[in-house]
Amino acid sequence: MIRTRLVRTRLYALGAAAVAIAAALGIRAVGSGGFAKYSGDALYTVLLYALVVAVAPRVRPVVAAGVALGVSWALEFFQLTSVPSELSARSWLLRQVFGSTFNAPDLFWYVVGAAGAWGVHRWCGRAGPSIRPTSPM
Repeated sequence: MIRTRLVRTRLYALGAAAVAIAAALGIRAVGSGGFAKYSGDALYTVLLYALVVAVAPRVRPVVAAGVALGVSWALEFFQLTSVPSELSARSWLLRQVFGSTFNAPDLFWYVVGAAGAWGVHRWCGRAGPSIRPTSPM
């Protein structure tokens, strides 16, 4: 029974990751300007959150949010070096992963993404046993 829940949680998380990617690419395809950019930032952190849950399905939502936010911020600060822009010049995929230039407002939108993913995860934990987190936080 527990194994089935863990598998189901992983599948939901991978589905959420796919939805986050599709949403980000869709918004970028049809949108432009600040909305497209900053929604992409928030969805990037949602993707990281979903991947954390897929790897560790028993993770508490607050921990998953902290890890996703921490990785997002670390990658943003990494852009203060020349390495991400050099990697981004090599391929579209690397540009999506590493970005190219530091942008301070991105830090706020990563928080929005982490908070949104945390909220959905908490709500889903109350909605059904298949994706219930192991602790209230």
